[in-house]
Amino acid sequence: MGLDILLVVLGILALLIGLAGSVLPFPGPPISFVGLLLIHWTSFVDFTSRLLWAMALLTIVVTLLDMLVPMWGVKKFGGTKYGMWGSAIGLVVGLFGGPAGIFIGAFLGGLVGELIAGSTTESAMKAAMGSFIGFLFGSLLKVILSCVMIWYAAVALIQAM
Repeated sequence: MGLDILLVVLGILALLIGLAGSVLPFPGPPISFVGLLLIHWTSFVDFTSRLLWAMALLTIVVTLLDMLVPMWGVKKFGGTKYGMWGSAIGLVVGLFGGPAGIFIGAFLGGLVGELIAGSTTESAMKAAMGSFIGFLFGSLLKVILSCVMIWYAAVALIQAM
């Protein structure tokens, strides 16, 4: 019983940290998934294998998309490979600047990459905006997935009471 309560508390913490990580510079959905597993390993809750595999797959897909969508945004808005690489590098560098650093890093990285490629300031700004929109879309996907996992955990824990 004591171990179950510890696992539930740790699971809830991981779910909440994962939700925060969906907009902060750490991997939100994977941390939320760990929280779901911790709660599953209690005697209170028994998620189906189907649900756990689905959440694992969605976690992998959303995490990969989160890395790729800003680069696709650059391309969609007329950017070049330099802008895509700049966006990716800016995103990584921006991790050290906290939440605002991630936004600024993805944008500035795309902008600098496009300027290096010889784009006009106007087209470089457009491509950088694509990177920023892609980053926002990726963050939205992570928040939604983390909230879905919190929902399943909350419903299961409430039913277990």
